[in-house]
Amino acid sequence: MKFLKKTLLTSMIGLTVMGSAQAGSKPDQIDRLSKDLTPVGAIRSGNQEGTIPAWTGGITEPVAGYKKGDHHPDPFASDQVLFTIDANNYKNYEGQLSVGQKAMFERYPETFKMNIYPTRRSASFPERIYQKTIENGRTGVLTADGEGVANVAEGFPFPFPENAYELILNHKMKFKGSGGVRYNNQVAPTTSGQYTLVRLREELFGKYYVEGNTIDDIDNILLYFYQVVESPARLAGRVLLVHETMNQKETPRQAWVYNPGQRRVRRAPNVAYDNPGTASDGLRTNDMTDMFNGAMDRFTWEWTGTKEMYVPYNSYKAHSSDSKIEDMIKPGHMDPSYMRYELHRVHIVEAKLREGFRHINSRRTFFLDEDSYQILLTDHYDKRGELWRFSEGHSINYYEVPLFWSTLEVHHDLQSGRYIAVGLDNQDQVNTFNEPLHESNYTPAALRKRGKR
Repeated sequence: MKFLKKTLLTSMIGLTVMGSAQAGSKPDQIDRLSKDLTPVGAIRSGNQEGTIPAWTGGITEPVAGYKKGDHHPDPFASDQVLFTIDANNYKNYEGQLSVGQKAMFERYPETFKMNIYPTRRSASFPERIYQKTIENGRTGVLTADGEGVANVAEGFPFPFPENAYELILNHKMKFKGSGGVRYNNQVAPTTSGQYTLVRLREELFGKYYVEGNTIDDIDNILLYFYQVVESPARLAGRVLLVHETMNQKETPRQAWVYNPGQRRVRRAPNVAYDNPGTASDGLRTNDMTDMFNGAMDRFTWEWTGTKEMYVPYNSYKAHSSDSKIEDMIKPGHMDPSYMRYELHRVHIVEAKLREGFRHINSRRTFFLDEDSYQILLTDHYDKRGELWRFSEGHSINYYEVPLFWSTLEVHHDLQSGRYIAVGLDNQDQVNTFNEPLHESNYTPAALRKRGKR
């Protein structure tokens, strides 16, 4: 395994934060964000081999012909496959693959493959987010044993990450727009490929991302999350409301559900950690949403290095309205011809279950994109310490904003041979961002009213 030197980012590898406010602000390094580092703290230059190019701003404007509300046309549609990794040759590339990826080749030797395309460093964010990230680099500090952050606003809190907590907080607080609506539809095929589409309409109101807000202005609410099941009929009308707190040590996540059969709202404290996600057939946990979310207190966290790896990236074909869900879903895994992989630098974070705490995973390994801090891959281990699940976050640049975020998450159960795919909006309304949502819609009383309609 060839790890990259991190001298451009930090001289500290694998630091575990204990205690509050031990790391963060780097006012003496701010000028680097316009020189050797990108505005969010990634290395601007490419690699020596030329297989990773320099970052030159990412996608800075929509593709010609794009109209608001469209599924995003692929800006790299003319790219050709450089080579394909499959069960016959994956050992030639195992230094750039995760344990989970290698297990996929072993589990599905006849059908699983990875088509490798030219690397396109497409990630970009609004200029306002860059400026706020620069300001955060001067002032931001960790609090609450790594669960919280102080003295930041709107942008990435830590453009000079020194430890796993700062990296994961960069992922959790990555700009997602101040308010938006999406169809986060999911399928959980049987081993033979049979499935029922679960249509999930979701709203996200991100208080942290509202222009002018600071950590002190948001009352410890990072975002409001509202989810309603539209189909199938047996699940339709179920509603989930989450108040996602920023500092979960100070105030844990709060959640409520509305059951249309009972016509009542009740608290849902189990919507957290390793409890099963909505209609997931037990194939994903609540804290696997957005690859990882929620409190970090049940694990120890360590940043173990930065590395070049083949990861899902610029997954516009999987996002396209021309791609039909029934064609994409196959037994064991999604059709590889719809997936795109590229060579990128990623930060590797190891999470290990704390002694005396409970979780179905004894360990997880997260792989974060250097240009966006989006988690792109996760390896999940069971209580015996054996690989159990493998997750991929297929991501695109939503270039009308712009922002880089997953369009499709696929979580594989390597032991049962099943998987769940989340984010299948190919024939539905595409994500919206920066919509004028109202905080009054996200109270338990409002949930009761909205649920009865």
